[in-house]
Amino acid sequence: MNPAKQTEEGSSGEAGAHPGALVIGGDYQGLGIVRSLGRRGIPVCVIDDELSIARYSRYLMHFVSVPDLRNDDAIVRELLALGQRLNMKGWVLFPTRDEVVAAIARRRSELTPWFRVPTPCWDIIQYVWDKRKTWELAQRLNLPIPATWNPKNAEELAQINAPFPLAVKPSIKEHFFYTTRAKGWSAGNSQDLRDLFLKAQQIAGTDEILIQDQIPGDGTRQFGYCAFFKDRQAVGSMVSRRRRQHPHDFGRASTFVETVEKPKIEELSKHLLSELNFYGLVEVEYKQDPRNGEFKLLDINARTWGYHTLGPVAGVDFVWMLYCDQVGLPVTPARAKPGMSWMRMLTDFPTAMLDIANGRLSLGAYLHSLWTYDAEAVFTLRDPLPGLMECILLPYLIIKRGF
Repeated sequence: MNPAKQTEEGSSGEAGAHPGALVIGGDYQGLGIVRSLGRRGIPVCVIDDELSIARYSRYLMHFVSVPDLRNDDAIVRELLALGQRLNMKGWVLFPTRDEVVAAIARRRSELTPWFRVPTPCWDIIQYVWDKRKTWELAQRLNLPIPATWNPKNAEELAQINAPFPLAVKPSIKEHFFYTTRAKGWSAGNSQDLRDLFLKAQQIAGTDEILIQDQIPGDGTRQFGYCAFFKDRQAVGSMVSRRRRQHPHDFGRASTFVETVEKPKIEELSKHLLSELNFYGLVEVEYKQDPRNGEFKLLDINARTWGYHTLGPVAGVDFVWMLYCDQVGLPVTPARAKPGMSWMRMLTDFPTAMLDIANGRLSLGAYLHSLWTYDAEAVFTLRDPLPGLMECILLPYLIIKRGF
């Protein structure tokens, strides 16, 4: 590491009775990991290349700022240098971004001499990282998916005969998202489709653009299967439903989520994850198609997800489960109870106001959700400083992430 470009806070890296945890990324998702483990006395370090709210948590032992965590070489170099300098032998890695998951999977052999790596090998992660492989796997397993095409040029694009609107998406999200701050675009007619396709190709490359049937409906039709999966079984599980998301159509993130019972989603997800022999934390996303009622596979996230802090209030602390399994502590199987809700107030308020203005949400329903939610993503009186700092950092977050 370059000392001139790095800041460090905290004491030495010696762990107590149990190994520590190294969290890669300190946004509200990483903050949830810090709180889950730190309040149990586990030493936790966060490493980040962005301004981080997790650094202000009372439960954090170390924070390390580095210049870059975007590519494999930088990620592995920074992790190994930090592990050696702070004596993190045997600490558990917790990635919070897809590109970090991919780097850890591809370079696993270099990291395992120092860290416990609770991420599957690249042979498995490749089906999560590249949506072309995700759709191929789903087709092989007869799992419902939106109709999808991967045209290489405008001529192949013109051969797609499907009703509009159609979605223009990248097969590898990171190659597209950091430029556009969007998960995809909606094309309402042939000219839109051609223009957006050519624009997307300039950003992500010739082979990486997918055209997909755009399932009608907003985030309320989107569901998630969340699990700690091991030995082809769900040790911990939770099914969720988005009530609000931002942006409204192509939601980058949930702002209000509740736990539900959806046996079909559990069935589909267990089939998929068992076929992969997946190990670790995972969120499998679906959208219910109102035209036939099918739950169609959208995405797989092989890491903690934004609303993972809904788990503990619903009876499943996924982070603690994974940590215990990694260090040899007993893990009690658990399944989330339905009817519990999670909110990220900072993004949910403007989302709700837009929904109310557009007639998609009643004021009464919004006020009811404010009164009855069970978990807030950042704000808590037991650890208030990260919530205050997130408000202060809001202009930075808007510029950096499109918030």
